[in-house]
Amino acid sequence: MDWDRIRIFLAVARTGQLAGAAKRLGLNHATVGRQLTALEEELSTKLVERQTHGCVLTPAGEALLGTAERVESEFLQLEAELSGTAEAISGAVRVGAPDGLGNYFLAGALGGMAARYPDLVIQLVPLPRTFSLSRREADIVITLDRPKQGRMLVQKLTDYTLSVYASESYLAETGPIERQADLAGRLFVTHVEDFVYSRALDYADRLGQLMHRRFECGSVMGQMEAVRAGHGIGILHDYAARPFPELKQLLPEIRFTRNYWLISHPDTHRLRRVAEVQRHIVASVRAARRDFEAE
Repeated sequence: MDWDRIRIFLAVARTGQLAGAAKRLGLNHATVGRQLTALEEELSTKLVERQTHGCVLTPAGEALLGTAERVESEFLQLEAELSGTAEAISGAVRVGAPDGLGNYFLAGALGGMAARYPDLVIQLVPLPRTFSLSRREADIVITLDRPKQGRMLVQKLTDYTLSVYASESYLAETGPIERQADLAGRLFVTHVEDFVYSRALDYADRLGQLMHRRFECGSVMGQMEAVRAGHGIGILHDYAARPFPELKQLLPEIRFTRNYWLISHPDTHRLRRVAEVQRHIVASVRAARRDFEAE
């Protein structure tokens, strides 16, 4: 059985699309389709139902998926053992992270590492969403909630705090905020409820009870820029707000503490490139630990 065809089958199973598999593997859409058909002919069974909106595994496909992932695990473990003997760090490592941490901390920390290793490609994906290690959407994932199930390696990265902020220009224009009652009638810059992907994002409810006018942004960066521009009041990550002197922390009695968890897959965490990127993330966060908490 041709491993390249199995690899294509795995990509189709994980993305649910021929086009998605082609993009992930860097292949032509038609090539993916031909190789998948060739694998089905080789096994004399249909593995995938090709539908208008994607691909669905047949019972035979589901059975092959389990076997193929076990074989893939063996290859990855062998690669980890072999790569441990090499001096250079090379290859691609994808890191999925919440957009606050990704944009306001990891971009700088990982960008510096990438600059030091010319053969290492670090793919930072800072988005307000979750990532699947089992579907190989990322090699390292940072989450807001500790996973309670699944085959993965988990370690606590750090606590972090969030506080209430407004810009100097906003306060100068609308008046000071010295107590919670002063929030009445103000514009609340916050997230879009439909896009909330973690229970750790429930902190906005407290201010939402005090401010009924809302400007909702789907990303932490969007909320940050709206508050910096002087349009309203928001709950911001302290480590992200600290470098901007125009942002003023308000109402110190309103503060939220949350956690970041670092997760990797047992099949890939020993790959040298993955292990080194993970080690760098942990070391960078520990070195900046005081920045992650409110003063």
